[in-house]
Amino acid sequence: MTRSRAETATNHAGDRNWRSFEPLGLSPILTAALEVFQEHGFHGASVREIARRVGQTVPALYYHHENKEAILVALLEVGTEDVAWRVRAASAEAPGRPDLQFVYVVQAIVLHVTRRLRLAQVDTELRYLSPPKRRRYATRRKAVENALADIVVDGLKQDMFAAVDPAETARALLGMCQSISRWYLPDGPLTPEQIADRYVDIALMTVGISERPRDAPPLRKAA
Repeated sequence: MTRSRAETATNHAGDRNWRSFEPLGLSPILTAALEVFQEHGFHGASVREIARRVGQTVPALYYHHENKEAILVALLEVGTEDVAWRVRAASAEAPGRPDLQFVYVVQAIVLHVTRRLRLAQVDTELRYLSPPKRRRYATRRKAVENALADIVVDGLKQDMFAAVDPAETARALLGMCQSISRWYLPDGPLTPEQIADRYVDIALMTVGISERPRDAPPLRKAA
């Protein structure tokens, strides 16, 4: 029996601030799996090792998750749900202001990638999913991409932005932000907020804005 996302990510209810990152409340199995996947990759990870770290037998683990792929799917769903609600909340913070929405959404995505680094890194393992499960994941990821594209379209309508292809622009920006997980180190010289600010500036240039809106101050904190 596979756990639902509600069981594995218990703090996705109630009042939520997209800039805040509380513990996800992953089950012990998913916590151990996240560690093993990070250390060995999905292909090199074994269910036996995950079970050993949790202190369970393999048959007991299979009671909760059908197989190793199901564990990966559960982690990917937690990750996509986390970034999706943050993007929705960030956009809703500035109705009618696509320039501010754009800044906030880019910040939300970058903060998710850096603050939820292990989950963001697991995203690269989706190539091991079976086609049906990969399509389901792609649909959920597309929702975030579409939200960003819609903001670009609104900015074009209000003559705030300059972009030839909103959909392609959103796709490129999302890929740029997700690639942070390949090089970011929590003990590196830049904080998540500093990285978010830098990527906001880069993202704004892709839509023809050289300076961020005055009412969108930097998140920047001292390293």
